[in-house]
Amino acid sequence: MEDAKGDGDTPVKTPVQRQGSASSATRPDSLKGRLSSASRRSGVIFEDQEDSIEALERSGSAGFEWDGLEEPQFEFDDDLNFSLEFAANQELPNPDDPNSVLRSGAMTPDGLLDDDFEKELGMQEEVREEDMPFYDVAQHRIVEIAGSDDRYGRKVIVFSACRLPPSKDFNHERLLQYLKHTLDQYVENDYIIVYFHYGLNSQNKPSFKWLKEAYREFDRKYKKNLKNLYLVHPTNFIKIILLLFRPIISAKFGKKIMYVNYLHELRKYIHIDQINIPERVREHDAQLIEKHQPRPARTASQDKPALDTQQFGVTLKFIKEQHGGEVIPPVVKQCVEFLKEHGLEVEGIFRRSANAHLIKEMQQKFNEGQEIDFAEYDINIPAVLLKSFLRELPEPIMTFELYPKLMNLHALNKDAQIVEAQKLLLTELPEENYFVLKYILEFITWVAAKADLNMMTALNLAIVFGPNLIWSRNQASIASLTQINSFTKLLIDHFEELFTK
Repeated sequence: MEDAKGDGDTPVKTPVQRQGSASSATRPDSLKGRLSSASRRSGVIFEDQEDSIEALERSGSAGFEWDGLEEPQFEFDDDLNFSLEFAANQELPNPDDPNSVLRSGAMTPDGLLDDDFEKELGMQEEVREEDMPFYDVAQHRIVEIAGSDDRYGRKVIVFSACRLPPSKDFNHERLLQYLKHTLDQYVENDYIIVYFHYGLNSQNKPSFKWLKEAYREFDRKYKKNLKNLYLVHPTNFIKIILLLFRPIISAKFGKKIMYVNYLHELRKYIHIDQINIPERVREHDAQLIEKHQPRPARTASQDKPALDTQQFGVTLKFIKEQHGGEVIPPVVKQCVEFLKEHGLEVEGIFRRSANAHLIKEMQQKFNEGQEIDFAEYDINIPAVLLKSFLRELPEPIMTFELYPKLMNLHALNKDAQIVEAQKLLLTELPEENYFVLKYILEFITWVAAKADLNMMTALNLAIVFGPNLIWSRNQASIASLTQINSFTKLLIDHFEELFTK
């Protein structure tokens, strides 16, 4: 992230009236009047925007009555430009439904693991949730980590405002510390934040002083690798707040902020079924859609069948049938063979990311059966494509059915884990899944063998590939991610013992 600019080092003042000239004393009321008027506009564009910013800078927010700016429980703005898409037809997954298909689950050249990454995400002794750091905050599930990355290999951090407890019963300073503690585990690599705004109100919203303090606390370390901040269900309230922050928010960071009016619009950017969307947020989204436009009818043309040459987003069985019985998908084979020859000694391979638009373009070319020459592209392109292929599978390569059995292995000693894992792989994994998994893991062991050059140890590779090989139908917890990493490392370390077929 970029450094804050403007009056970034000025201490935040509490909301008391300034002493001074009559002009100075009346300016906050003038600003408040403009904000009140602007809040009735969908675009939140002040008639005299520069005056508004100037007033904010001169007052240092001291004269601005933050508590007077109410955030309603429901806010429907008829003037918003609602661009509904067909995706609105689809029922959103319910994380509380046991039969839900909900499953858990970048781009700088120096996005490598730091020295403490293994300590943060490595295999740890199992502890009770209530004994974990910041349990007093974590128990509210305000901040959650999607168990699988987005479509381009970036970690997804979810913040749900509706889960904030009443301010009188909640320590927002602890929330700030918990946010930093959580982000510290991921900020060395590309990541995105999804902020569900609905549910923020006068009873649970943080103070304006806290917001300014939070922005300053999240320095360049946090802003640098944040690729997008998606604000879901934005209201005039949040647009006003962003405008108030304009004097201290850099232009570069401002470009990362994206408004998302409806949940279905998130499908353009992330796997929405991999995010645990609060029930209240889903209900609010349904009300918005019903109020502004009926759901369009489904047409046959919108149910397009997969192309015969398609490889991303289809099953391994489909690919095998469409490619003459070849078990290893062509895109997997081409990525692995190229990386074997050119990528084994590349520092940070699989931790670096690639241009999201280029990855999408490459996926489309493979789906259409076009020839691709990786020699014409950056080495990270095939690395990202290999991970994205695994993420785009309709079901994880280790299957939903195997997930609970694999998670139970952590209770066994190492020798027993190996015996039981070998049994599960040989007897319960579909044939296509077994041989594709074996092919990819064999290659990963070669990458790990070059760890002295590429800095990718077995653990680092387990952290990278684990969430792309295994995920559940439900939202993943930090504890389950640790178990996934542990099992994936077991697969790498004991590859020869486990894959005997």
